[in-house]
Amino acid sequence: MKIEGKNAVLEALKSGTTIDKLIVQKGLKDPLSQRIIDEAKSKGIRVSFYEKTILDKESSGKHQGFLAEVTDFNYSSVDEILNHAKQKDKPPFIVILDGVEDPHNLGSILRVAECAGVDGVIIPKHRSASINSTVIKVSAGAAAHVKVAKVTNISDTIESLKKQNIWVYCADMGGSDLYKADLKGAVALVIGGEDKGIGDRVKKCCDGVVAIPLKGQVSSLNASVATGIVVFEKLRQESF
Repeated sequence: MKIEGKNAVLEALKSGTTIDKLIVQKGLKDPLSQRIIDEAKSKGIRVSFYEKTILDKESSGKHQGFLAEVTDFNYSSVDEILNHAKQKDKPPFIVILDGVEDPHNLGSILRVAECAGVDGVIIPKHRSASINSTVIKVSAGAAAHVKVAKVTNISDTIESLKKQNIWVYCADMGGSDLYKADLKGAVALVIGGEDKGIGDRVKKCCDGVVAIPLKGQVSSLNASVATGIVVFEKLRQESF
């Protein structure tokens, strides 16, 4: 798998992602570029310098002079996500995605999750985008710092979380006002996909449904935007 862009490569280096080779555009002299090159060399990573045209051919064209060849994304387990929260001595804070198939949305959601301090993101093995170079690029490197678990069945995973005293809420139309819901404590928030939203079976498993109040004519929000609103509402509640 390849990741491209200065921020994505730098965050991969900082997180300890295994980078097999780093390709750098010739002639870059800015401080950030030099920092990335020095960081890679200090870790014993092979750095090769090529003309920009070579990187253009090997990437989407938005490489910013950096292209890294890395091992496939290392998924976590749900238990590892829960243990991560336990190590921080805090209630688990999890985001569950039900059918988010657009890699750009997934990348944006991972960026939101990392910024909000979410302990992990759970995605289904089927009917979902996987972590690829596009997701990593869009996440601006956040994918290197967020634990992502792939599960066979979202409904079964929700039932398992509930047995561990984690309240599970899904964000969907027709729910109670998000800003009147109690999101404090151990919580998992379910976000639906771009087209079909949250499946009926998944919704029935949740402890409650919350809705973002909308004032315009359009009846839904982009999945990543909805995630940002919901997770930062939880953070707002936790701060009081």
